Formats: sequence, structure tokens, C-alpha cells
Amino acid sequence: MPKTLLTRDGLDDALEALNGWEAINGGKAIHRTYGFADFPEAFAFMTQVALVAEKLDHHPEWFNVYRTVDVTLSTHSAGGVTRLDLNLARRMDEIAQRFILERKP
Repeated sequence: MPKTLLTRDGLDDALEALNGWEAINGGKAIHRTYGFADFPEAFAFMTQVALVAEKLDHHPEWFNVYRTVDVTLSTHSAGGVTRLDLNLARRMDEIAQRFILERKP
């Protein structure tokens, strides 16, 4: 996947399609906070994302406390946000959604 930096307009357009993600650091990164039922669920999410991130060779900056996972994505080699970040963000959202669906009675 190309590591071409997105324009600010391109980033703004892309963020409209991503639920809960926001541009930070002057548009050089995107950020989202995920909340889960408990620590094991948050850790399971991170484990599943780690497998996807390794295949993409693109690794998130993240921070976990109990049931919360804060994620920042940026393609450092390009100096900001690229389609690679957007792809990983979408995949993370898909994985997180599975946990929500599994909890529904």
C-alpha cells in the first residue's frame, strides 16, 4: 500500500467515514479511544489488532488501562497520515465491533 501523505481535505473526508476517529497533532495523526466490557476484552482486542498490524507491517501507538484502549495512528516514514493508517483504523473498528456484537443477548 502506498505511503503517500493525505492532504488535509483528503484526511477530513476520510474521517467522515470513520466513526469516532479524529485528527490530532495538526493532522499528522488520527486518534480514537475504544471502551470494552473489561480488561480481558480490551486485551483480546489488542491481540487481534496486533495480528492484523503485523501483516500490514504497520503498528499502532496505543495505551491500555483496564477496559480502555487509546490508539494513535500515523505513518512516521511519510510524516503524517496515509491510506495505511486509514486501512488499519477501519480494521480496528471491525474488530472492536465484533466484541459489541458478541455481548448482545
